[in-house]
Amino acid sequence: MRASFSFPRVHWRPRDWALTALAFVVVCVVGLTAGRGLAAFGGDVLRLRLGGDAEATRVVVDLDGAVEGSVVETGRDGRVVIALRGARARSPLEGEGRGLVRRWRVASEAGGSRVELTLAAGARVERRFLLPPGDGVEHHRYVVDLAADGRTAATPAAEPRPAARREKPLVVIDAGHGGRDPGSLSASHRESELALAAALDLKAELERTGRYRVMLTRDRDVYVPLQRRVEIARRAGADLFISLHLDSSGDPATRGASVYTLSEQGAGRAVREFTGRDDWTRELDLPGRDPGVDRILLDITQRSTQNQSARFARGLLGEIEGAGHPMLRRSHRDAGLAVLLAPDVPAVLLEMGFITNPDDARALDSQSGRRRLMRAVVRGIDAFFLDAEPVRYASSGNAAGRP
Repeated sequence: MRASFSFPRVHWRPRDWALTALAFVVVCVVGLTAGRGLAAFGGDVLRLRLGGDAEATRVVVDLDGAVEGSVVETGRDGRVVIALRGARARSPLEGEGRGLVRRWRVASEAGGSRVELTLAAGARVERRFLLPPGDGVEHHRYVVDLAADGRTAATPAAEPRPAARREKPLVVIDAGHGGRDPGSLSASHRESELALAAALDLKAELERTGRYRVMLTRDRDVYVPLQRRVEIARRAGADLFISLHLDSSGDPATRGASVYTLSEQGAGRAVREFTGRDDWTRELDLPGRDPGVDRILLDITQRSTQNQSARFARGLLGEIEGAGHPMLRRSHRDAGLAVLLAPDVPAVLLEMGFITNPDDARALDSQSGRRRLMRAVVRGIDAFFLDAEPVRYASSGNAAGRP
């Protein structure tokens, strides 16, 4: 005989239902708030700025999210290192210092990034704090204040200087699209035409300085395959590759320039493509005796090239913004674009503006507007080569004399 069970019937009053509903709402709100708090923690490192003098120097790290900081090295050995948990450095950032800072660098590490400050004089961390967006600033700022302490900073080991250049740097300019590939279109403009006009203007401005050799991947309305553009630069021994394009958007109000450098995924793709060739060691002048050693040398070359590209991109964006040219809010971007895949040639892709924005298109269709922008690009190229370092670490014979 099957036993039967029944639960006692519970009679809830309206007040009981109301309290239960209220508790459910409170739990949901708390969970949602906690989830938002977690999602808001962390963000990309946008830039690092310095201000002050040899007595007090302020370091400001601009971020697009909140982070937590801790001091790893206090400055006693000539360096201050701050760990920023949750901060993502998409590519290494570095530059010359100011005041108490001789040089600075921001690099990724597990769970965040490190801000490394090489001191020009003895200093200590006086205070540090995180400023949220406000007072007209749309991003977070992690601030580190350094104060001189009267000690002499430890002198870093001298870095070897590159060999003197034998000839002028070679800049390869790539006008995007062309021929059967017009690129982005607007009612009265084709991207391929405006990119070619800008490339010709940039070539003329560079040659006017007398400091560069210049080559174009195309000088007329023809289609050049993407891989061929990279080969042109590599076979010519280019010191810098810059590809000119215009962006597009469904919103005609969107405007501004941006610069792309190679992403980590793109760097991995570049290495895979090169090591898949039978003669890849010869292409990079590698010894070819030990595949493991050659792969390490290729990785070193690729990493050096990425760092050089990122350094050029930062300087280029600064010059373009300084010329009053409109910029996208996040103007330094990365992607695995085919024209950026050369492992031994620093390369950027410059989106000069939006062809779908009437003001951007009008400026780039004007010779005066293009020249103003291209002169800013020339200043960025000048700054890049002024502080250039050797790139082809994988090469056994071509590194000397290269920037």
